[in-house]
Amino acid sequence: MEKQEKQQKLSALPKVDLLVEHVERLWSGSSPRNVIADACRMAVDHARSQVLAGTGGAADFETVAQVALHYLERKERPSLTPVINATGVIVHTNLGRSPLPERVMPALEAVACGYSNLEYNLEAGRRGSRYSHVEAILCELTGAEAALVVNNNAAAVLICLETLARGREVVVSRGELVEIGGSFRIPDVMARSGAILREVGATNRTHLRDYEKAINENTALLMKVHQSNFSVVGFTSSVPMSELSSLAASRGLHVFEDLGSGTLVDFSRYGLSHEPTVQESLAAGADLVSFSGDKLLGGPQAGMIVGKREMVDRIKTNPLNRAVRIDKLTLVALEQILRLYRDPKSAVGEIPVLSMMTSPFEAEKRRARRLAARLRKLSPPGIDVSVCGTVARAGGGALPLLEIESAGVAVGPDAGNPAPGFSAARLEEMLRGGDPPLIARLERDRLILDVRTMRDSEFAVAAGAVASALAKISGQERT
Repeated sequence: MEKQEKQQKLSALPKVDLLVEHVERLWSGSSPRNVIADACRMAVDHARSQVLAGTGGAADFETVAQVALHYLERKERPSLTPVINATGVIVHTNLGRSPLPERVMPALEAVACGYSNLEYNLEAGRRGSRYSHVEAILCELTGAEAALVVNNNAAAVLICLETLARGREVVVSRGELVEIGGSFRIPDVMARSGAILREVGATNRTHLRDYEKAINENTALLMKVHQSNFSVVGFTSSVPMSELSSLAASRGLHVFEDLGSGTLVDFSRYGLSHEPTVQESLAAGADLVSFSGDKLLGGPQAGMIVGKREMVDRIKTNPLNRAVRIDKLTLVALEQILRLYRDPKSAVGEIPVLSMMTSPFEAEKRRARRLAARLRKLSPPGIDVSVCGTVARAGGGALPLLEIESAGVAVGPDAGNPAPGFSAARLEEMLRGGDPPLIARLERDRLILDVRTMRDSEFAVAAGAVASALAKISGQERT
């Protein structure tokens, strides 16, 4: 009898061609027919699997059509989508790292929607170099003789080592053999470049004499790697760039420094811990410096290489350069970002990463009060909304010990009359699945929205999303 009942249910499932015609009439979008048909097949397959598993009843035509519409909406939704970052992590690697300033958008749109002089010299009327669009301003800002930009800093390190040290030794302190996100390690990048790693010193202490002893006829470079994503404290010692560059010069060698995150701004001027700047590294004698564009610089993903002209020119002619070259949209965004650095005040005021990091605590506290006021008006009974102190972080593998005093809004159960069934974890999950998704932190059954990484324009959307999710949670409890 059970087998016969299942067969009846399977026979009653909608025909795909009829379902497609019906869903086409219901769908408000402009999807191609093959995409609609695929969603309908998925809906029928879902209903069939439920019948076979004994978990679903007779699926009527309209029910299956609604499931098809759900699949269609999911298929047409962009995979890469904007989110609201309420985590307090400023350069959030998983959330796209550095947001760009508004002033970048017009230039980006203009170049994206038409042709451009990417590799055309307008003055000479012949082929030009794509690197010319940012090389001059990078040299102006850093004091370097020449510059080159590739698609990220890992590529910058790889091409520098492959060009300058393939088949030869590169001397690096053992305490600087860092691993960045995604398990990319300096020794692995060096191995891929064909250079030979020569470790010196100990994990916590390396002296100038360690470098001196390691130099031999097969030495190509002395290399420093900034510990941008961790810190060794206590009984430590490292060789400053000024001493290392003097040693290299005396032996006819060059020094290459990978600054990792890299910055053009002295953060100590804003009450934050000092991070070595690109300008300082070059002034101290580094022959070549690489750093990221989408971390503390606050721009698009890119890897900057600045330094001595002879070395940069050699890297430019490496065939590998074509495989790691920067694209036109990144160049547009990067040029606009670098122009802002000509006026440090404008850079700090307009580049989101810098403004988030340097904004005074009292200013963030006032912003948190505004968001809390919005939420209180919209939240159901039994929910406590309060301003709280938080700790924001630079993120992106930069300034690992830096804790930035920040402010946020905590959403949790009212201690005197808690909303039945409230769950901060459930609230966080619903907000993460919203449109736009809102990404926040959980602390002791409270949802924390850190305002330091939120724009003022996002407050209304965030408050509405939280209120809507709370209403659904309480509604679920009533049913």
